[in-house]
Amino acid sequence: MTPHLTPLEHRTEPLLRRLVGSILREQRERQRRTLRDVAEDARVSVAYLSEVERGRKEPSSEVLAAVCRALGLRLVDLVGTAHAQLALAEGRLVVDLTAPDRHELATVTTLTAHADAPAPAGEVGTAVLLAA
Repeated sequence: MTPHLTPLEHRTEPLLRRLVGSILREQRERQRRTLRDVAEDARVSVAYLSEVERGRKEPSSEVLAAVCRALGLRLVDLVGTAHAQLALAEGRLVVDLTAPDRHELATVTTLTAHADAPAPAGEVGTAVLLAA
């Protein structure tokens, strides 16, 4: 007999390195900065930063911290954005009450666009609140 899989078990989660890379690239592009500019500020090679942004390399925590600093991004914002994107993929609502400027935070912008989305079949929608 085959065990019954819930809708959540049928989904595959994205690799964290790809998610983090796309968030970093989006932030860099939003600032209209080049790979070279950010790589120099973070003291990593342009090629390595490009690989990180494309999700091909799994950066160390030191490299992530350096790239975040170069982008003027707090590590908690990077992790919070990744959390919100993963939660939204599962149909969960995430409201970040810690955001200093909610209009700049990707999680809040994304949530506004998807807050009405129904929970996947067979699942109850869940709200996650991030507060200080």
